[in-house]
Amino acid sequence: MCNIMSKCHILFRFRHLQLCLCACDSVSNHDDQPNVLLSRRPGGEKIYHVFDNQFPVAIKRLQFDKQLSMENVRKLITEADGYQPHLIAPEQGYRRLIESCLVSIRGPAEAAVDTVHGILKELVHKAINETHELKQFPTLRVEVGNAAFESLERMRDESKKNTLKLVDMETSYLTVDFFRKLPQDVEKGGNPSHSIFDRYNDSYLRRIGTTVLAYVNMVSSTLRNSIPKSIVYCQVREAKRSLLDHFFTELGAREIRQLSKLLDEDPAVMERRTNLAKRLELYRSAQAEIDAVAWSK
Repeated sequence: MCNIMSKCHILFRFRHLQLCLCACDSVSNHDDQPNVLLSRRPGGEKIYHVFDNQFPVAIKRLQFDKQLSMENVRKLITEADGYQPHLIAPEQGYRRLIESCLVSIRGPAEAAVDTVHGILKELVHKAINETHELKQFPTLRVEVGNAAFESLERMRDESKKNTLKLVDMETSYLTVDFFRKLPQDVEKGGNPSHSIFDRYNDSYLRRIGTTVLAYVNMVSSTLRNSIPKSIVYCQVREAKRSLLDHFFTELGAREIRQLSKLLDEDPAVMERRTNLAKRLELYRSAQAEIDAVAWSK
């Protein structure tokens, strides 16, 4: 019984420290670095800078118009056709052109996830350093830091997986209605008597490049909105909700000595507390017997 009481006492102190960490306002006091978890703008100014500036600029640097140059369009269209030119539309050629552009968005998407991860790590590190309650327990401070960073890494991995799925879905499944609205051209099948590299004229290839560029820009505009939402949901939101949940679940299974070691507790203090718990239990037992005798009269 005394062991259970001692363990509950230690766990209560751990819970108090968690609340101190989660409620810490120290980071938000820095005007140049608002607290990501407590900012008036969800995600914090630094993370919004990633979404509003860095990520869109990274997509713009992909230069889809150069990827859809006349040479690349001709190459991919003719390779997709093989020896038999398409009769209605170069569907495989369109797909390969679109895929070659959209797949390059994976790089900026992964970079955005990693950048947000770095911001969250920096913020947690600062919060731990500025939480005075943790300074009393160096071992616990290290454990809390390691647990928080491991949790952030799990969130980063999950965020990266979900973010790349968004890109892959757009790459694999085209919005068919976009192409159905295009004007039909009965002469776009090419001349089968010509070489596969000469069967299409420049105006036709240029029209294909323009169409694909419009579609890629439409999709990238969608991803510029959906990818930040995914990152906030998987990383910022989860960091706010469950940063140390796994750590506290593990604490419940630890022995008293392990818990006391995390608190850097003096063995004499621990023994005194245990003895006091025993005396308290004896007192309660004696009080119960006295009450029983009093009620029997």
